[in-house]
Parts: sequence; structure tokens; C-alpha cells
Amino acid sequence: MSRFGERLARKWMRIGTEFLPFADAASAELPLGRLLRLSLFQVSVGIAMVLLIGTLNRVLIVELGVPAWLVSLMVGLPLIFAPFRALIGFRSDNHRSALGWRRVPYIWMGTLLQFGGLAIMPFALVILSGDTHGPLWIGQFASAFAFLLVGAGLQTTQTAGLALATDLAPEAVRPRVIALMYAMLLVGMVASGLAFGRLLANFSEIRLIQVIQGAAVMTMLLNLTALWKQEARNPVLTSVAASTAKFRDSWREFIRHRRAVRFLVAVGLGTAAFNMQDIVLEPYGGEILHLTVGATTALTAMLAGGALAAFSISARLLGHGADPYRLAAYGAVMGLFAFAAVIFAAPLGSAQLFRLGTLLIGFGGGFFSVGTLAGAMARERNGESGLALGAWGAVQATSAGLAIALGGAVRDAVTSLATHGALGPAMTGAATGYSVVYHIEIALLFATLVAIGPLVRTGSDTRVSQSGDYKLAEFPN
Repeated sequence: MSRFGERLARKWMRIGTEFLPFADAASAELPLGRLLRLSLFQVSVGIAMVLLIGTLNRVLIVELGVPAWLVSLMVGLPLIFAPFRALIGFRSDNHRSALGWRRVPYIWMGTLLQFGGLAIMPFALVILSGDTHGPLWIGQFASAFAFLLVGAGLQTTQTAGLALATDLAPEAVRPRVIALMYAMLLVGMVASGLAFGRLLANFSEIRLIQVIQGAAVMTMLLNLTALWKQEARNPVLTSVAASTAKFRDSWREFIRHRRAVRFLVAVGLGTAAFNMQDIVLEPYGGEILHLTVGATTALTAMLAGGALAAFSISARLLGHGADPYRLAAYGAVMGLFAFAAVIFAAPLGSAQLFRLGTLLIGFGGGFFSVGTLAGAMARERNGESGLALGAWGAVQATSAGLAIALGGAVRDAVTSLATHGALGPAMTGAATGYSVVYHIEIALLFATLVAIGPLVRTGSDTRVSQSGDYKLAEFPN
């Protein structure tokens, strides 16, 4: 019986590894428990993103009566720090300290910035709402400062955290680690979105203060747990006596290769293409297809579901030696069909076609994101992955923010022209403004394919590695 039980247990272990999407991301150097604990920093980033972009966006405008333009400005303030992610990554690569840590100080500093911003934010928002006797400008200044702190914190934490994951994960399992990190970010966003919605169902200013302060405490606890005993101390690597590279020289060396520049261009174009619809997708479903509030809210779940499926599939494909740039190109092609489905849903009056397009947007965007992040992690040289990851994050965050803002502006401008008859009698419908946004996204995806095409490996380089090794296209020497 004992032998039979041992054989049965081994079979169950193989089944679990096969069917659990990210169970095979673990390795002897980075066991699954330690890997899951490390990924908690992505959960804290997801909490901050949902709080800034989703929950506070609605609460400030509807419940607190803050002007929409001011809310939009504050929500956009964290993007100011996005271009500095490359510098943050570089500094974490070359940090000098007797303690022997490179990534930990930056993750810790990012955590403190997030905590500080979330700690002062609720009181600043109460002053901003005008429900006090204090000067309004104090609330405006304090709110802007709080948003800036949270934005700087999450940008710093995510950049250094992904660099630490690259340092710890063996090359063979990095693609699965990438997908797991993305999945945990999604888990943090979905779970916090549901939690915030439930906690603020009966809104009050006191409840808002409690929720934001609770998010601050959760951020601190999650990041501390993620950091605990992860990075080994190496005083030789961080010795003050060691030569220190200059960011300007390292950046010049990084962009000297056309493949690196092409990679960043592809990341920017693709990210803009998949994110321009963020602010118009749900209004499109409600205004044009006459979906209920509940039905349009479910679109977020469809996007998340498509992205989560893409993360799981891409982890397996990359783990078997698939080219990350080819995977990103597949995501862009899926996006073409997705936006075409969304466009044709209006003249056909098909809510099901619209839902299918939404699901494909999440699926294609997930493939593109994981593929490009895998390409960025492959830029690691001599343990210095922070610069490439920081450049990827800077381009992605900046492109996403600009695309979201541009999407809303284009929709409003074209709709205004259409309603006044400036575009001709054939383009006077309410769907015209939305359609132009989706057509721009299709054009951006074609440009993405043009940019990423030369990066895709051809011939024998595209074959699946039978040894399990994970090799990516290298920079040309």
C-alpha cells in the first residue's frame, strides 16, 4: 500500500504542475512559495492603480463634487515619474552600499513613498472637497502632492521589484515568472476593485479615510512580506570602492543598437494601441449599444479574463522556447481582429460581437505585454537588468497615459464635429467619435507590427528548445 500511495502521490503532483497555470514557474533556486511571496509587490501596485484610476476618480467627481478637469489632472500626475523608471532601474543596478543590497533599498523607498502618499491623501481630499473651513488651495496642493508620492512609489517599487525577480529567477523559468508577475498584478487590481466597491457602497467621508488608510497599511505589509529574505547581501557587488557607471554613458550604450530603439518604439506603439480605448470602451457600450450599467461593468471582467488567459498560455509558450517578439506580434494581430469586432458591433447592433471584441482586446494585450516584458528581461547583462526593465516600464507607462488622454480627447473632438455636420451627412451618428478612436488603434497596431517584425527570430532560431533552455535574441555585438 505504501508503494502504491507513493506512486499515486507522484502522479497527483505531476497533474497539479500540468494544470496549475504557474506551478512550473518555480525552481530549485526560487521555490514556488518564495516566488509567490515575492510577487506580492505586484499586488500592492495593483491596489494603488485601482485606487488612483478607478475608485478615487469616481468618488472625487460624484460624491465629493470635485471638478472633473482637476481630478483628471491629479490622476495624470503619477505619469510624471514614468520616464524616470529607466534611471531608477539603472541606479538599482549600480547601487553602492556597505549593506550589500541593490534592489531592496529602492523597493523599500518606493514602499515608503506609497505609504506616505496614501496616508495624507484622504485628509487632503476632504479639504479639496470644500467640506472644511480651510483654504481650498491647501487641499489642491496636498492632494496633488499625495498623488505624486503614490505615483513615484509605485513606479519605483515595480521597476526594482521586476529587476529583483530577474536576478533571482533562473533563465529557464523567467518567462513563467514574467507571466506570474503580470497575473498577480491583475489579481491585485481585481480583488482591490471588488473590495473598494463593497466597502464604499455606503459612502461617507469617514469611510473613505478608513479605506485609503487601510490600503496604505496593506501596501506596507505586502511589500515587507515580499522583500523578506529575498535578496542575498553581496557587499563586494555594492562596494563603494567599485567603479560607478554613469547613467548617460549606459543609456547611450543601450540605445546605440538599433534593435533596442526598435524594441522601445514597438513597446510604445503597441501599448498606446491597446490602451487608447480604456476611457471610451464602457461609454461606447452604454451609449451606442444601449447596454446597462451592470453589463458595461462586466466588460472589465472580460478584459481581465482575456488577459489572465493570455498570461497562462504565454507562460507555457515562452517556457518552451517561443520567441517573445513573435508572441508580442501575435498579440498585435489579435488586437486587429478585436478592434474590428468592436467597430462592426455598432452597425450590426450586436452586443455579443462587442463582448467578443472586448475579450480579444484583453487577450491580445496580455500576449503583447508579456512578450515585450520577456524581451526586456532578456536584455539583462552581467546582472544589470534594471536599465532595460526601467526603459520598458517608462515607455509603457508614458504611452499608456498619453493614449488614454488622447482617446478621450479624440472622441470628444470628433463627436463635436460630427454632431455639427462638419464631417458630412454620412458621419453624423453618435458612434463616429468612438469609431475614429478604434480606427486609430488599428493603425497603431499595424505600425507596431512594422516595428517589431525585424526583431522576430527566423529560421532555426524559432525552433522550440528541447533542453528547456530559454534563449532570446541577443543585442548585436
